[in-house]
Amino acid sequence: MTEERSADVIIQIAKPVLEQKKLYLITKRAFDIVCSFLGLLILAIPMIIIALIITLDSPGSPIFKQERLGLHGKPFMIYKFRSMRLDAEENGPQWADEQDPRCTHFGQILRRTRLDELPQFYNILRGDMSFVGPRPERAYFYGEFEKYIPGFSNRLMVVPGLTGYAQVNGGYSLKPEEKIIYDMEYIEKRSIWMDLACIGKNDPRRFVRRGRPIKKDAFGGQS
Repeated sequence: MTEERSADVIIQIAKPVLEQKKLYLITKRAFDIVCSFLGLLILAIPMIIIALIITLDSPGSPIFKQERLGLHGKPFMIYKFRSMRLDAEENGPQWADEQDPRCTHFGQILRRTRLDELPQFYNILRGDMSFVGPRPERAYFYGEFEKYIPGFSNRLMVVPGLTGYAQVNGGYSLKPEEKIIYDMEYIEKRSIWMDLACIGKNDPRRFVRRGRPIKKDAFGGQS
């Protein structure tokens, strides 16, 4: 089940203007390749230790993999350290909460520290993901969110990221209708400095040039 909406309203999301920034894209990809490779190399032993602890903490594989949608809606398999019980979705797909009761004891620590995301360095090295971009979601949730946020799939116009503008500015507990606003702003105004600010968890808005205003809907939200 998807997260309940705060208001029974359809939010229309305009398609963002996607500028062709060839130098930016080349630089971004080079940064992703070098840093993800070094990250996997340097963190190899800590990642092995984490995998062993997960195995001892609960039954099942220490690596969790799941199909997500990437650039232009192309499916790819995302890798994470398993932080939940094996039966976490026995009742169907569920939107993960910040304090999700389905997490294992060690999984709660992994999610709180974001160490469960480390295997995604491999996804970045492959080109499925980047260090910065909209967080990748499952096709199921894209279908659900499009029902009341037409244009939610516009976030598929760029490569998804390990972290993103929405996560830095609002955290991982943002509702989809809140998250999409930040994602659209990132797509229109993305830059090397904005990406570095997101990685450093600074406020990326200081690096954003004033662009076209974001329209307000009748309920006080942004669209």
